[in-house]
Amino acid sequence: MTRFVALWRGINVGKAKRLAMADLRALLERLGYTDVRTLLNSGNAVFAGKGAAASHGKRIRAAVADELGVDAAVLVRRADEVRAIVGENSLADPRRNPSRVLAAVADPPGSLEALAPLARSAWKPEALHVGAHAAWIWCPDGVLQSALVPEVTRALGGAVTMRNQATFEKLVALLDTLDG
Repeated sequence: MTRFVALWRGINVGKAKRLAMADLRALLERLGYTDVRTLLNSGNAVFAGKGAAASHGKRIRAAVADELGVDAAVLVRRADEVRAIVGENSLADPRRNPSRVLAAVADPPGSLEALAPLARSAWKPEALHVGAHAAWIWCPDGVLQSALVPEVTRALGGAVTMRNQATFEKLVALLDTLDG
C-alpha cells in the first residue's frame, strides 16, 4: 500500500463548503482506505491505498460530493511527493514566519510551467520559487496583502490549492510518525 496526502481546495473557509474532518475520515475508511488521519480543519488527509494519485482524487471528490454534499477539488499526492515539496522549498528560512511561506500545488503537476513568466519578474519584498512539485511563495505582509498569490492562482487556473510551510512540515511529521 502507498501512503497518500489529499489536499482540498477551498473548504472550511468562511461559511461555504463546510466539511467536518470526522466525517471525512469515516468516508475515506468506507472507501477502503487505511491509516486515515486528518490534519487541521482545512482539508488535509493522509491515507494508505493502492493505485494512482489522480484516480484517488477523482474517486474521493465524487464520494465527498455525493455523501457529504461538498463539491470541492481535491489534489492527491504520494507521500514521497509531499516530502519532495518540502525539500524543494528554497524560501525556507528560520528568520521567516513559516505561516507566510506558501506552497501552491496544482493539477496537473506539469501546469507549474505556467508560472515561468512570473518567476522571471521581481516581486520584492515577495518571492517566488517554482519547483518540480509545487511553487513556493514568500508573503512577508501576509496572504491577504500579497500581490503574488492572486497572480499564481490565476496562472494555474482552478485546480490549485495552497498550504503554508508550517502545514506542510506538519504533514511530513505525520507521515514520518505513520511510517514509524
